[in-house]
Amino acid sequence: MNLSERGTDFAEFWRERHLCTLTTVRPDGTPHVVPVGATLDLENGIVRVITSRRSHKARLIAAGAPNVALCQVDGRRWSTLVGVATIRTGREEVADAERRYAARYREPRPNPDRVVLEIQVTRVLGTV
Repeated sequence: MNLSERGTDFAEFWRERHLCTLTTVRPDGTPHVVPVGATLDLENGIVRVITSRRSHKARLIAAGAPNVALCQVDGRRWSTLVGVATIRTGREEVADAERRYAARYREPRPNPDRVVLEIQVTRVLGTV
């Protein structure tokens, strides 16, 4: 999905410093919702979230629950990105995600167990 076609307001909203919520699905079907920092690659339609491989969200995705939703809200402006998550563990993939995170938020603290949740966006909802 080429998200760059969504316009400059959408792109700017996803560059501003906002936390998001990431929703994954537990085996019993209930939602697991946590705050995360996320970065959006507009051209490739990919969202990246850095986390520990032992986090509950990473374990749910690894166990076969890849459908996720990422939501960002600022007053009346909001955007939800729905997609399919894959766990990336490669050194270059993690370093790239850390650089993107640092550009939007701050330098992430060291974490030798870091992985990247790479979400291929399939649907976009929102007001921007």
